[in-house]
Amino acid sequence: MSRKLPLAEGNTSRTACARTLAHCGVDEKTGDVLTSATLAERVGWCTDLTTGMVASLFGEHWNTTDVDTLAAGVDAGGRKLPSNAWMALRRLGWTVDAPAKVNDRIVRAAQEQAGRSLRSVKWRADVVAGVLATWPVDPKKRTEAEWEAVRAAIPGGEYLLSSVIGSRTRQVGAYLQKNGRLPVDVFELEPTPRVARMLLLAACDGQQASIERSVTELTKVLLRLQLPTRPDPQKYADWSWVACTITLPPTVPANAVLHLPTLRITGGKVRADLAYTHPVPKAQRSGHTVALGVDWGLNTLLSAGAARLHDDGHIAVLGTGAQFRACGVLAKQYRLRKQSERLHSKTDQYARLADPALETKQAVLVEEIRRVSDRRSHLNDALAWAAARWAVDQAVTAGATVIYLEDLRSMEAVGMGRTQNTRMSQTVRGQIADRMRHLAAEVGIAVVTVPPANTSKHCPHCLLPLRHRKAPDKPTISGWKWAICPSCRWQGDRDQGAWRRIAARGLTHQTKTVVDKTSGTMVIRKVVDKMEAKAVITATPKTSRADRSKTGPTRRRTNRPAPRRRGIPSPVRPAGAAGKRPEGHAPTDRTRLPRAAHRHQSVTTISTPTTGHRPRGAALGAGFHLHAHATPPRWADPTPNPTVRMGSLS
Repeated sequence: MSRKLPLAEGNTSRTACARTLAHCGVDEKTGDVLTSATLAERVGWCTDLTTGMVASLFGEHWNTTDVDTLAAGVDAGGRKLPSNAWMALRRLGWTVDAPAKVNDRIVRAAQEQAGRSLRSVKWRADVVAGVLATWPVDPKKRTEAEWEAVRAAIPGGEYLLSSVIGSRTRQVGAYLQKNGRLPVDVFELEPTPRVARMLLLAACDGQQASIERSVTELTKVLLRLQLPTRPDPQKYADWSWVACTITLPPTVPANAVLHLPTLRITGGKVRADLAYTHPVPKAQRSGHTVALGVDWGLNTLLSAGAARLHDDGHIAVLGTGAQFRACGVLAKQYRLRKQSERLHSKTDQYARLADPALETKQAVLVEEIRRVSDRRSHLNDALAWAAARWAVDQAVTAGATVIYLEDLRSMEAVGMGRTQNTRMSQTVRGQIADRMRHLAAEVGIAVVTVPPANTSKHCPHCLLPLRHRKAPDKPTISGWKWAICPSCRWQGDRDQGAWRRIAARGLTHQTKTVVDKTSGTMVIRKVVDKMEAKAVITATPKTSRADRSKTGPTRRRTNRPAPRRRGIPSPVRPAGAAGKRPEGHAPTDRTRLPRAAHRHQSVTTISTPTTGHRPRGAALGAGFHLHAHATPPRWADPTPNPTVRMGSLS
């Protein structure tokens, strides 16, 4: 099949990855049907061969000289190295001996995996070298001069996140405390990396593997590859072609060009990471008139709203915004984190005791730690996808062509207590941003990060500092949730004001959008004062739909009180289940209201309830979607909520 992707005007190619599963296969030499376990065993034999060669290449070239040579991009003769890692390693003469009789394409796969890893370590080596060259007097707190020196010593350090430099400093500090001296480089600081157990087929050609999509059934793919028939093949006859049928997920378009996958063994099954390329609308860096501003929060994970840039330069909001709340999911994450900490404490205690009788218990705890970690990882992944999909849907509904996202990658939670610092540090902001870029690229929407300075501190209408209060019904009590402007008298939820500032800042600074060379993401690096002065939300004047001017005398009102809704008293509650329901909307035969009646998760911020907020379902391990709440779109019909507390009409 052709690997060339035809592109129409205004489109660009995009490569994504889909996770699939190879259930079974057929050995073309013998005609035997391979079960899932047998297929996993044979793929595992081939993977072990490549893993051994990758480990050998790491052992030989895990040093500064070889990594710098590979990263330089030229060989000894001054010629430019190929982009493929396996070809670059062969140009440099970095060969490896196969432990058994293997096809040359298997050696290519091992060289490709090793070359990619060696190329990626160059960035870490430069960061660690810059930190070591400018080691501060107090590693816990650098001065302004020391920050400037370390950024100047790192290539591209001007825009490097402070959290990255800080984490590398703590890593070097731990080495210094343990060994009494600073490490020479990152290769002494870090051990040789663990080799991932996978089979990289991207470096192979038709002599080792091929992939073809079914013409009649577009969700089916035929993968053919050569696999060994024994763990240590001694001749080429010990290899045979195996055909596997893979079912594609519905996210893979029908016009996508498929590439050879990467095979992994997970849970006794063969997982195939299938890359594909398809055309998508091209996202623009500038020229936007409608933008979606997104602000991060803790319990209210995302707050978003749309803003429009008019021809005369003024910016107006479109609607009142929306929120994505995940209090229940975050409460479950907190419970799993505490459980993981307790399990680690027990495991460390058993390790200190070094009692052979406790080895069985320690093995059980290690397995339980792995399961809890998997649950936390899966919950984070589900939350990231749900939040990203919600944000992109908001942008599509509003007709926005760009999403401006607050850049909080370098935020370090300090000074808020041990529990709050941990909760802030373990939020899934990075995963949400990555998923948001992935989903937005499908519809041609750009995702741009903007500087977060003063987005929650200044008023979106006059740019003056806000006064933060506990709640709108407690304007004299200091807090952080409710914002009041002393100048223009605007007031609103802190996060609702922040997304207005983010959207306005992005629209006024869109000509300053650049593409980061390391990550390939769009970013606005600095705030320009002249442009920031124009990032003001123009208040929409309140207008009436009908003319309410007085045309005659005011109607005389009577002092008679309003009649009761019922002309007779409520009936007495019967002894049994039959009979009329007593007056009022809340059932009186219940000892307590449903748990949703006390959630206090409406868009309008209110004061903290006296009953306390405890998402019981999440704490007990209920499902994900029961505890992720998104503000419904304004065009949707409101759904009745029978659990809302309503008093008697008597």
